[in-house]
Amino acid sequence: MNLTSIPALQDNYIWTLTDDDGKCLIVDPGEAQPVLEKMAANGWQPVAILLTHHHNDHTGGVKALCEQFPQLEVFGPEETVSKGAKTRVREGDRVEVMGLSFEVIATPGHTLGHISYYSAPYLFCGDTLFSGGCGRLFEGTAEQMYHSFQKLNQLPGETLVCCAHEYTLSNLKFAAAILPHDPQITAEYQKIKDLRAENGISLPTKLAHERSINLFLRTQDPDLQRALSVNSPAEPVWQTFAVLREKKDAF
Repeated sequence: MNLTSIPALQDNYIWTLTDDDGKCLIVDPGEAQPVLEKMAANGWQPVAILLTHHHNDHTGGVKALCEQFPQLEVFGPEETVSKGAKTRVREGDRVEVMGLSFEVIATPGHTLGHISYYSAPYLFCGDTLFSGGCGRLFEGTAEQMYHSFQKLNQLPGETLVCCAHEYTLSNLKFAAAILPHDPQITAEYQKIKDLRAENGISLPTKLAHERSINLFLRTQDPDLQRALSVNSPAEPVWQTFAVLREKKDAF
C-alpha cells in the first residue's frame, strides 16, 4: 500500500491509501477538488471513503466525490450519516476494503461519535490524537478524551499516526512552554520548526515517538504533574489530562 497525504483547506490532510492496481481509499475528504486532481494525475480509481466524524472540514467533499463516483462505499459513525455515510460503523466493527481489515475504535472527545480506524500499521484518527497534542473538546469531555487516548496508546509503537491537521509545530510550542527543560521536546520543537520553515510535512508520526513528545500521552509523568500542580493522589486519573487541555485552549 502507498500512503499519501493531500493538503486541503487551511491545514487539513486528506489521507489516501492506494494499491499497485491504482485502487484508492480516501479518509476524511474535507473538500473534493484536491482529491479529484490527485486521482486524475495518478490514474487512481476510488473504492471507499472512511469518515471519522461529522465536521465539515472532514466531510465537505463527500457529496461531490460520490456524484462523480456513485459506486463509492462510504463508512462512518452515526453522526456522519447526514454528511454522506452509507454504512454506519461503531466500535468493534471491521471495515474490509482493498484487502485491508480496519478495526473501528470509538474515540469520543472531539465529538461524541468520533471514531478511528486501525489496520496495522495505519491509524486514521481524525481529530483525536495529533502529533504532540490532542483535539479540542467540542462535544465530549476531558475524561472521554483521556480514555480515547488510552485506547490508542495500546496499539503497537510502530503504528503510523495519520491525523488530519498540520498542528505539530503549535503543539510542540505549547509542550515546550510547559516543560521547557525536557530535552526530547526541545529537540523535536526545533526539528519541526526547521521542517515547517521549508514547508515540510510533519506527518505521519509513529506512536512510539509520540509517547516521548506528546504530553497528552505522558499524563503519568511526575515532571508534568508537578508543572501542572496536579500530582495529588486524590485527583482522578484523568485530571492531569483535563488541566493540560484547558491550558492548551488558553495558550
